[in-house]
Amino acid sequence: MTATAFPITVEPSGRQFSAHDSETILAAAISAGVGLPYGCKDGACGSCKCKKLSGDVTHANYSDNALSSQELADGYVLTCRATAHSPVVLVSKHVTDAHTPPIKKMPVRVAALEKLSHDVMRVQLQLPAHTVLQYFAGQYIEFILRDGSRRAYSIATAPHVQHSAPGIELHIRHMPGGLFTDHVFGGLKEKEILRVEGPFGSFYLREDSSKPLVFLASGTGFAPLKGLLTHIQHHGITRPVSLYWGGRRPEDLYQDDWVKALAAAMPHLTYVPVVSDAQPQDHWTGRSGYVHQAVLDDFADLSGHEVYACGAPIVVDSARSSYTSQRGLPKDAFFADAFTSAADK
Repeated sequence: MTATAFPITVEPSGRQFSAHDSETILAAAISAGVGLPYGCKDGACGSCKCKKLSGDVTHANYSDNALSSQELADGYVLTCRATAHSPVVLVSKHVTDAHTPPIKKMPVRVAALEKLSHDVMRVQLQLPAHTVLQYFAGQYIEFILRDGSRRAYSIATAPHVQHSAPGIELHIRHMPGGLFTDHVFGGLKEKEILRVEGPFGSFYLREDSSKPLVFLASGTGFAPLKGLLTHIQHHGITRPVSLYWGGRRPEDLYQDDWVKALAAAMPHLTYVPVVSDAQPQDHWTGRSGYVHQAVLDDFADLSGHEVYACGAPIVVDSARSSYTSQRGLPKDAFFADAFTSAADK
């Protein structure tokens, strides 16, 4: 049976594309080069949630944390799980223009491996000769495993580096029992060939704004923010940036020295490391508690800011909820990339 295509219109930009009833709205948007916001692509994080003004859709399975029953009743959809069955009109202020970087599949070679902490590995990937990967700082790539499953990791390298030293830096946290990360921490060797596809994601700096920035990271959620910070420094962007990086123990802030050196070179960057479970042997004298709470403690009003949050879903969700409801942050000024594991999905 032939799949039926329906027009999808995104307001207020007016951008339009077609989606077949055999694909998700998000997949159709990506194929058409229309940059709807998204994160995990699996109905786990809620980053792709947007309001439906008209049209009929059905959803594949998704997490209640990503879309509540009340939000569904109010007309919100997850484009990564929604299939159109009629013309659909959506509202998304974050839709990008036609200059979204093209998505490529390619082999990559493991150039270097370095343990940054007991459970975080820096993986440096070498791209094929004469290949330049175009992407926005903050986006991610996906490894395509032999069984066809995928694992997504944010790029910690700023795009401008590709012209002088092509390659991709990833920060991979060990998830014991995880098909991919057990291999990264066990059998992965330099020169091994892997397959990747990307770039993906809508977690990147909106450079048409001059608002002060709050960057919030938990654990390896720091990786895309490292790419963003390097990008900001390279391009001489002088918007004030407050980086809050949280971990359970001090060693979870695995590039603390790198950030401190960057802050010394960037007068408009403020760095606040936060540890939630310090032990006496850590001799921790910095901020304690939950990292999203540290922002609440420091900012009475976020109405004039933009927040970029990356890390564990509970941290991102807590930040989104409290900053918008308690500190006046506009909902469309919160940008997120929740790190969802295969188990989360």
